Amino acid sequence: MTHILCLETATTNCSVALSINGEVVMMQEDNAKKYSHAERLHTFIKEVLDKAGVAQEKLDAIAVSKGPGSYTGLRIGVSAAKGLCAALDIPLIAVETLRSLSRKQNLTHNELVVPMLDARRMEVYSAIYDSEGNVIRGTEAQILDETSFTEYLDKSIVHFIGNGVEKFQEVCTHPNARFVTNELPSAAQMAAISNQKFQEGLFEDVAYFEPYYLKDFIAGKPKKK
Repeated sequence: MTHILCLETATTNCSVALSINGEVVMMQEDNAKKYSHAERLHTFIKEVLDKAGVAQEKLDAIAVSKGPGSYTGLRIGVSAAKGLCAALDIPLIAVETLRSLSRKQNLTHNELVVPMLDARRMEVYSAIYDSEGNVIRGTEAQILDETSFTEYLDKSIVHFIGNGVEKFQEVCTHPNARFVTNELPSAAQMAAISNQKFQEGLFEDVAYFEPYYLKDFIAGKPKKK
């Protein structure tokens, strides 16, 4: 059996899950209003393993949310994951934050999902996936306006999910848009993804791995004088 500990700290949600063969067997998470992952993460890790009756030495890999997201949150999660991997001599698996967030929404054939995380002002981090989990458009930072995603909305139902959705909901009136608010990335959706990566041997270099911050600045339209 493959035991993987999944850590999600890219947003305010501090989330830890233990998966066995891709199925979550124990989980602990808390979406506090402010970031306090440094205090909670290691406590959650211990609680999850203790409640599951699984010793750290039985873990086969550590999976961590790679970003984009909060700079501080990602640093804390990745540092904890790398420390565990080094101490236990097990591989590190990186899971794209938006990919796992997209798994929270069930789709029917031909529908799309856009996981969307708040960045600043009218900017979000987003990606686009189809009903099979395939990447239609990779992760980007973008400024939202009423024309965003029109080429996809004109062709199919598109579900927007994440803490950046309310921004888009204010400007999008397309009839094919579906908005799922108040959802954040969770370690639960990392389980199946990380298990597949483990089976395929898709591991990161523990010494050199860094989070995916996606810091590129995208300038908005200049204001009229």
